[in-house]
This record gives sequence, C-alpha cells and structure tokens, in this order.
Amino acid sequence: MKNLAMGLCLSVLAGCSLFTSEDNLNKPSELLPQGVRFIESKSSEAGTASIPYSKYQLDNGLTVILSPDHSDPLVHVDVTYHVGSAREKIGRSGFAHFFEHMMFQGSEHVGDQQHFKIVTEAGGTLNGTTNRDRTNYFETVPSNQLEKMLWLESDRMGFLVNAVSQRKFEIQRDTVKNERGQNYDNRPYGLVYEKIGEALYPKNHPYSWQTIGYVQDLDRVDVNDLKAFFLRWYGPNNAVLTIGGDIDEAKTLAWVNKYFGSIPKGPEVDIAPKQPVTLPEDRFITLEDRIRQPMVMMAFPTQFRGDQSEASVNALASILGDGKNSILYQKLVKTQKAIDAGAFQDCAELSCTLYVYAMGDSGKKGNLTPIYQDLLQALNGVKVNGVKQEQLDAIIGQAEAGTIYALQSVSGKVSQLASNQTFYGQPDRLQTDLEELRAVTPKSVEDAYNQFVDEKHKVVLSVVPKTQTQLAVKKANYTPPTRDLPSYPKITDDQLEIREPKDNFDRSVVPPVSDAVSGTMPPLYRFDLENGIKVLGTQTSETPTVAIKISFPAGNRYVPKGKEGLSDLTAQMLNEGTKLNSSEALQQKLDQLGSSIRFSSGGYQSNLVITSLTKNLEKTLFIADEMLFQPVFNASDFSRIKNQSIQNLVYSHQQPSWLASQATKQVLYKDTLFSRDSDGSIASINGLTLKDIQQFYNTHYIPDGSNVVVVGDIDTTQTKQSLEFLQRWKSKGQSPEMITIGNINEPKTQRIYLVDQPNAPQSIVRLARIGMPYDATGPMYLTQLSNYNLGGNFNSRINQNLREDKGYTYGASGGVYGTKETGLVLFSAQVRADATAASIHEFIQEMENYSEKGMTDDELNFMRQAVGQQDALKYETPSQKAGLLSSILEYSLPDDYIVKKTQILQTVDKLTLDNAAKLWFQPQDYQIIVVGDAKRLTPELKKLGIPIQPLEVKR
Repeated sequence: MKNLAMGLCLSVLAGCSLFTSEDNLNKPSELLPQGVRFIESKSSEAGTASIPYSKYQLDNGLTVILSPDHSDPLVHVDVTYHVGSAREKIGRSGFAHFFEHMMFQGSEHVGDQQHFKIVTEAGGTLNGTTNRDRTNYFETVPSNQLEKMLWLESDRMGFLVNAVSQRKFEIQRDTVKNERGQNYDNRPYGLVYEKIGEALYPKNHPYSWQTIGYVQDLDRVDVNDLKAFFLRWYGPNNAVLTIGGDIDEAKTLAWVNKYFGSIPKGPEVDIAPKQPVTLPEDRFITLEDRIRQPMVMMAFPTQFRGDQSEASVNALASILGDGKNSILYQKLVKTQKAIDAGAFQDCAELSCTLYVYAMGDSGKKGNLTPIYQDLLQALNGVKVNGVKQEQLDAIIGQAEAGTIYALQSVSGKVSQLASNQTFYGQPDRLQTDLEELRAVTPKSVEDAYNQFVDEKHKVVLSVVPKTQTQLAVKKANYTPPTRDLPSYPKITDDQLEIREPKDNFDRSVVPPVSDAVSGTMPPLYRFDLENGIKVLGTQTSETPTVAIKISFPAGNRYVPKGKEGLSDLTAQMLNEGTKLNSSEALQQKLDQLGSSIRFSSGGYQSNLVITSLTKNLEKTLFIADEMLFQPVFNASDFSRIKNQSIQNLVYSHQQPSWLASQATKQVLYKDTLFSRDSDGSIASINGLTLKDIQQFYNTHYIPDGSNVVVVGDIDTTQTKQSLEFLQRWKSKGQSPEMITIGNINEPKTQRIYLVDQPNAPQSIVRLARIGMPYDATGPMYLTQLSNYNLGGNFNSRINQNLREDKGYTYGASGGVYGTKETGLVLFSAQVRADATAASIHEFIQEMENYSEKGMTDDELNFMRQAVGQQDALKYETPSQKAGLLSSILEYSLPDDYIVKKTQILQTVDKLTLDNAAKLWFQPQDYQIIVVGDAKRLTPELKKLGIPIQPLEVKR
C-alpha cells in the first residue's frame, strides 16, 4: 500500500498565483524579471486532486517551481539535482553520495561548518539525500529566513569548487565510511540489497552498486575528482528549485533571479536510457550475517518508473504482501510458518524490481527451504485464485486517503513537486497518478503477475547466521563477476573548467531578515465526559481529516515484575478481531474508508490512535467502538502474537543500539523497574497467559485516568457527538496504581562497562548519568538549553570534534531527557572500532572544558536564536499538534507554557546556564558504556585509566 500511495496526494488548499487576477495566469514574460521565462501555472480546482504551483525557467536552465501555502509561517526550499549513483563511473561508486556530504562544508562566501550553523540559528532544519537517480538538498525555516536560504543554496551551486580543500575532502570521506559502517556493515541484514544488486544486474549496470558505494572505490579518488563531478553534474540546467509555504511569489521570484540567475549553465545532460534487466536463470546467493533469524528474499526484474505496468505491479505487491488481508500474511504469518513476510516494488528511473520476502524464526522454523516453497505456493495463489475487485477497492480507498494525509506538511507537497518535475517534467501528477491507479483492474494485475512473476527467473537471497549455510534455500549457484576497476588518469587543476558567476551585488553580505516569526499555541477547547475522561482538542481545517488519540492508564509502569511485555501484548491483542468481526474483515472496512485504528503501548499509557477523513469519521468510530469494547481475545491469535513478540525480541537483541540501551538501564537503574526492557524478555513473554491479557485489559482499559486528544476538521460540538461512544464506559471510581519502582542507587565510582560484540567494525560509546524528572520550564529545561551547544545540534562542540574534526563517527550528540519520575543525561556516538578509546577521551575533554568554563557569548546568542525560531515550525501538522496536546494532558501543563518557555529562553543569563553545565556535565559523574569487540578494544581502553568491567546484557 505504501508503494501505491507514494507520489500521490490531494490538495484541498486554494491555489494562488504570482498575479492577482485569473487573466494574469499566463502573463507575458516581459513583465517578469529579465532572464526569467514563465512556463505554466496551475491552481487548485474544486473536487480534484492537485497542488497549486507556478513554473518558470531562468536563462541558465534552472527550473523554478513556486507553491504558496499561507497556513503556517514557514517555507520549505528544495534543490534537486538530476544526478545520483547511476551517473557514477565504473569503479568510482559512492561518489554522488560522498559529494552530498561535501555540499554542506561551506562555499566561497559561506565559511567552514557555517551552512548548518546558519540554518540552525534561523530556527530551521536541513538535510540532503542521495539515491540512484537524484540528489536533493532541503531546508524548512521560518518564512522570514527565505532570502537567506536562497543565498545559501545559490552560493554552493555557483561557488563551491574553490572552497573545497583536501582536508574537507578527507574528513568527509571518513564520515562516509563511518556512515557505511553504521548503517550497512555493522547492522543486521544491512548488506541485503548490496548482495542482491550484484546478482540482479550486469556488473557495469549503474544499479549494480549501492548509493553508499564501496570503501575501496572512495579510497581511489582525490579532491580533483570531486571537483570534476561537481562541474559535470551540478549546473543549474540540471536542477529544479522548488519553494513552498508562506511566500510572496513576486518577491521570491526576484530573489531567485538575483541569486541564481548569474550562475553559468553547465554541460548538457542527456536523459539516461532505460535499462530494465532480464535473467538467464534463477540465481541463488547466500549472505552469512550476525543474525539469528534467517530470511529469504526474491527479486523479480520488472520495468522502470513511468512504465504502463508500474501501477499494476504495485497493486500486485500490495495484494501479495501488504496488511492482514494479503496473501503472504494469510499463508505464512498467520499460519506461523514465518514471523514476517511481505512484498513491494522498488521503482527507479532505469529499472524496477519486485521484492518478495519471508523471515523464519530463530528456532526449528528457521530452515529457509520450506519457507521458500511456501512463498512460491503463495505466489501461485494469484494464478489459481485470481484477483478480486474488492481487493483493489481497498487499495484505492487507502491510497486516496493517503493522498490527503501526505499534504499535511509543506515539505511533503514540495518534495512531490520537485520529484515529479525531475523525473516527468510535470510537477503535479496527482490526477495522472490517480487515474493510473483507478485504471488498474483484476486482469491488469493478473497480466503483471504473468509477465514478471509466473515461471520468470529471479534472484533468491538466503540470509543465514554465520556458519549455518545449511539453512539456505539452496546452495549458491552464482558468484558476481569481478568488478572492473579502470585506472583513471589523475585530474590536474588546469583540467578543471571552473565556471565563475558574475554578479552585480556583494555576495559576501548575508541577506537581512524581516521581523522574527514565532509559533503560536493553537486555540484549544476542553471538556470532561460524564465518566471523568478529560478531552483536549483543537480545530484545524487545512485538510479534511481528524486524528483522535485515546490514552489509558495501561503502560509499562503498571506491569508487575516478571510479566514484562504484558502491556504491549495486550495492545497487540486489541488489534486483532472482535466478537463480531475478524481482524481481516475490520481491516477491509478500514482500508475502503481510508482510515486507521491502532492500539499501542508506552511507558505510562497505552494508546488508541484513530485517523480518518472527516467525511468517514462516524463509520470509523463505529469500528473503533467495536474494537475497544468487544475484543475477542482468541487463543490462536494469542499463540501467534506471543511467538511473534518473542521473535521481535530476538531481532532487536541483535542490534548494537539495543545492547547499548539495555546496558545503560542495567548500569544506572540496577535492581529497579527501570532496569528492565519494557518489551519484556523471552522468559517473561513465555510466562504470559491469555488470562493475564484479559485481566490487564479489564483492570487498565477503564475511563478512570484516561484522556482524549482530538485534532482535526471538527469543532467542539461535533467532537462531543463523536465521542458519545465513550460515555457508556462506566467509571470504577479510582485509577489503577503504578508498580513500586524500587530504590534507585546511582553508581558512585566511574567505570567503563564493556559489552562484547565480537568482530564488530564499529563501537557504540555512551556516557550516561541519572538526570532529573521532566519539567517544561524548570531545571530540566534550563539544562537542555545549557546542553544545546555542547551536544544538542549539528554544530555542537561534541559533533564538530568527533565527526567534523576527527572523522571518528557519522554523528555524535548529547541530550537531557526526563519522565515523570526520573531522568537521563546521555552523550553517545557510534564510532570506528579503532577510534573507541580516542572518542571517549574527546567526550571527556569536551565535557570537562564546557562544565568548567561554560559557553561563550556567541554560543549563548546562537542558542537563543536557534531555539526561539524553532517554535515557528513545531506545530504545523496534525500529528505535531496532537503531540503538543498530549504533553499538556500527560504533564498537567498550563495552556500558556510555550509562552513561558519563550520568556525564559530570551531572559535567562549565561551564569544560570553555566551553573547548570557545572552541575550536570562533569564527566567524572558519568558511567561509560561501550558495545564492541572486547578483545580488540580492551588494550586501548586500559590506557584511559578508568576501571573496566565486562557486562553481560540481560536478554
């Protein structure tokens, strides 16, 4: 379903034009700034799916798309370059992604590390992403910062090359290597797509390597190779600049022309030829990994993005593997032949692939041969049973609703406009995509199955635990050919044809900003139901949707010792069938409505989250009523979910991040409830019974202590009517009591607690201490402000040291966290194994210096600006508003607490924040947790002079 919904959205906002009257939609180009040509403009039409925009092109080839949305005081800027890893040379993989990192390192008029700092100080967020076919860079900032963002983006488009240094190049090369280690080499199943790509594509196909690339390829290039890549692909004629949000179109277009218009055009870029693949035989390959649950994944070649078969293959993937009504869920998961199974189509510009997978458990059902046969039999079900129209109706209903939800943020709309322009030359493809989706028929899906799946050759990957190749589907019959590594001539400085923009203004002057904008608390309404349930809501009409969150006193803090996992298992059981309908029947109804109902558990509460189109809210709440008050608690469902919970534990326990998190709890909260894993242990889950579930439900899913948050396109009166189904819930007169925590005794002597993960290429390093309970405007908030420059943003001292200066890690940070009863101060990074001890040393040095000397005046001003402006971006979407309202209820916060936080931020003095740093950031007060290869790390860790204690993490 997520593949079908991708790229579709539905705009309900009125369109705006650069010009004030309808007659001016096609205004002659001579009325525009010189050098700017009008292409087209599209406004919203009642009853149709669209995103309003105006499209222009500069003389240098830059395509510009403007999409106004005045609902929030923010703008989103996206620059998409039509270049990804598919444009890399053979033997130089990873270069497009590597270059993405370099684009944040400063340009001629923007100093080193200043790009992140400028955006952060503006209260914005930023990032960049690279895939096979494009690279994009984006910022979301308060609307008064737009001109500055255009200055930043244009400077790195036109003035990057001369600012690139050999040192920057080497540091970012180390950062990319760390990213690969963290997200691929040191992550369970992290190399799955790399291995499949090598087997699926010919060795010189541009998709045969992953976007991250190979380390040995990165080691073969130098800084001039990078400059040449920029000069070849980063011209304005290969880019799309998309701006959406609270903009003045005429002013914005003038700024765009000023800052981008003088950048010379780059070399012409031809459209890459489509390169779908066919296989001469089934290729079986095996990956041995540090895992416990074997997995089989099949990859069937399909066509390419935009092909007429794409929508039908997406529908086929959804019918096969999306949701409880899918074939794979019914045939493999529900029957407990596999713990997980699914299907999806990965569609890209040159070719697409249909993936089908299943994961076995860590015990006797981990043999992949029978699972593979079950997969094949399930796939054959499409041929035997055909496709039903009601299956497509559910897909269409869910997708059409998803199109509306996707428009709840400006960034979501801008991203779609940018992507569609880049790949199709058509910014708003919503009607096109919807028409293609609605044109899918049972026959077209069956035809897609026959064309791409039935008796077609495929790649079959078996992922098995180390040394257990006997669990593979079949013995490997394919070895990828040796990669070509051509010897490229060295590029000299005089071979670089640098294009110098010529401006009539001084680019070194940072553009001014208008008056600061600020986030405002949305208007709230409150009332209590007759049974005592508190309701807090806000009305928003930007999209015709409603989100309701019902919270119960049923979180992990109510679970007694020895029954860990009970809260989560109860929530999962409530997602199953009712006394009136099976879970499949309920899901079918919800999909057709485009609604979602989901129970989940948390620390203090369990939640029922309901999302619906406003027009379908009554029907959706009728289903929610049934699920909440008439659960069936079927024994067979309990058996399956219990086993899945155990297997989920096995899966998570393989993750280095889980080992570090659990080790932190064991060290700081030894022998208390906070030391346990809230998801439970294998022993505690095994010990739970269906009677435990029923009793927990009866005791904790009650009106006493429950509350409701409502955000959406309904007013107070409508909300009261909608929540009438909760009124018959009778109060028991008293809320349940939480379980006693036990005595918290923080360790007195600092130690390094070493968790062994043999042969790990990276280590997780954590410095942790017990903090203070949550407060919104008290000591914890002040300590968070104090930490901002130490570990709380990209330009913090710790991240700049470990990532940007030393190249030890992909990222390092610190945070101050609090719950109702306790808190945690935590500094962490995942680092190269050979830099583990050195990283700990740098953490200690930075914390020691900061706690003793405090922040600088410049850091204080930077923090005030950054944190203050961030509020303008915090409450844009319904989910953000719902989070705000939930916090008010959970922590009994006053409605104006945001105003009080702002006052504190603007008036707190440096001495107060420095005192907080001295109290909370002294490194000797922290315990040090390391997850890595103990044999390799111990000799270096001993040199730190801190006692080392091996730690066995309880699972």
